[in-house]
Amino acid sequence: MLIRVVNPNTTASMTESIGRCAREVAGPSTLVEAVNPSMGPASIESHYEESLAVPGLLEQVREGEAGGVDAFVVACFGDPGLDAAREIASGPVLGIAEAAIHAAAMIGRTFGIVTTLGRTTGRAHELVQRYGFADVCVAVRACEIPVLELDDPASDAYGKVVAECREVLALGADAVVLGCAGMADLCHRLSDEIGAPVVDGVSAATVFAESLVRLRLATGKRGEYATPPLKPMAGLLAEFELGARV
Repeated sequence: MLIRVVNPNTTASMTESIGRCAREVAGPSTLVEAVNPSMGPASIESHYEESLAVPGLLEQVREGEAGGVDAFVVACFGDPGLDAAREIASGPVLGIAEAAIHAAAMIGRTFGIVTTLGRTTGRAHELVQRYGFADVCVAVRACEIPVLELDDPASDAYGKVVAECREVLALGADAVVLGCAGMADLCHRLSDEIGAPVVDGVSAATVFAESLVRLRLATGKRGEYATPPLKPMAGLLAEFELGARV
């Protein structure tokens, strides 16, 4: 089985970290390839950047389809381009927010989310609502650390994430969801530190995608997620015209 984990931003070091976390949980017969687009923002912390990340994400999904990938993981907590990716992929496509939120709801009565910047909390609330868990999400909190500073010791990112995780627990959460793929490698350390389950969406989405492939389940193509109609694309998007060479 081949799973392609797509980091929608262009920061290669983050892609490497995401890949390590995904491979740690994948089964022995599963090959995980972690990739990032050739175009797009270095990190995704705004609606503008999220929108600009989608073409690069779709580029990687199309290439994966041509290369025989069985399932895809969108490794950004905003789940950007998830619906579009499902339209063009033949196998399952999972977002890390989607997977983490579902996993957290399975292991506790309530959960909370700890994310990076306060400006991204609105998207987290929207996704919780979309996935049907607004009534069990007790808090969405931000540690106010930019994505690209998460691995910078001078930022004290780990200490700030720990503090926000504790705040989430104090508000009544049974589990904590990490609201950024760049936090994936902190998961087990955080869980030991706070004494409660901490869910990393990269790991959860990888295992869920693997399970769906084993169950021979893929995205339904009869309605909304059917392959998009063929039509001309102009300008910079000409290469994204369906049927064009990948």
